[in-house]
Amino acid sequence: MTSLKISLAAAVSFSIMNGAAVARDQVQIAGSSTVLPYASIVAEAFGDNTDFPTPVVESGGSSAGLKRFCQGVGVEHTDIANASRKIRDKEVQACAANGVTDIMEIRIGYDGIVFASQIDGPAYTTFTQSDIFNALAPKVMVDGELVDNPYTKWSDFNSDLPDAEILAFIPGTKHGTREVFEEKIVAVGCEATGAMEAMISGGMSEDEAENACLEVRTDGRSIDIDGDYTETLASIDANANGIGVFGLAFYENNTDRLKVATMAGVSPSTETIASGDYPVSRPLYFYVKKAHIGVVPGLKEYIQFFISDELAGPDGPLANYGLVSDPELADTQAAVSGEATIN
Repeated sequence: MTSLKISLAAAVSFSIMNGAAVARDQVQIAGSSTVLPYASIVAEAFGDNTDFPTPVVESGGSSAGLKRFCQGVGVEHTDIANASRKIRDKEVQACAANGVTDIMEIRIGYDGIVFASQIDGPAYTTFTQSDIFNALAPKVMVDGELVDNPYTKWSDFNSDLPDAEILAFIPGTKHGTREVFEEKIVAVGCEATGAMEAMISGGMSEDEAENACLEVRTDGRSIDIDGDYTETLASIDANANGIGVFGLAFYENNTDRLKVATMAGVSPSTETIASGDYPVSRPLYFYVKKAHIGVVPGLKEYIQFFISDELAGPDGPLANYGLVSDPELADTQAAVSGEATIN
């Protein structure tokens, strides 16, 4: 890896209401469990290849990380929030209410969401968005009518799927992955099966139908996982019939324990995500408090290090771990150099 010559920034204390906060010399990061492995690789390399201390990287989920990020400005608050989705308007407003007003958005690349199961379990090898909707929605179309979901086995609605009990471990609502799961799998399946049209014909407004489409059954066949992917993996290990939702990179590092299914006939890979052929991919981000640049030593240098061609480019170590390089990486580098903000 190319060594970077970076001068140590001066440590400056923030001013707080009751006096001066104690300065710290480590960048502090929290958030998405999907971004966690990439951030951990970069943090370790940053500590090894610069004069700055290794940043502290914590997980907890995109929503939890952004909540911490928005709690305020000062060395007692995190500098960076990792996220597997874009920050929401209400989160920007929550940040502003606490004085976090200049937020930098850094897109680091792309990742895919995959459905995987025990390597020796039922032959879950191919799914469509409609299959996932029919398995997990509380109401589905049967003989042209929208009814309470009667299905208990995958083969009940698709004879090509295994004669196995439906059991899915999906990301909890605080995870950025849940939003992508809903938008690119459940909502697509709802529309493809005719359920959304039936909801509107039954008297729902379009907005009401869109929200209803995203609901999942509560009879124990769809289980929210609030922890990270290791918790989902443990649930799969303990349930031979289970399927789980993972990031592509996590799956690729556990192929000795998991097998992956195609989605809509396309196998997930860095190539199919980069080409746009795989239908369940999403951009990954981290968010930075501009007010902390020049105060927390190494913060801007860490950002620039992360999105350098050497790390985030198509031939860098992050690509080797499963991150799909952003074709507009140069634009992101320019935005960081100019410290561009979203607000």
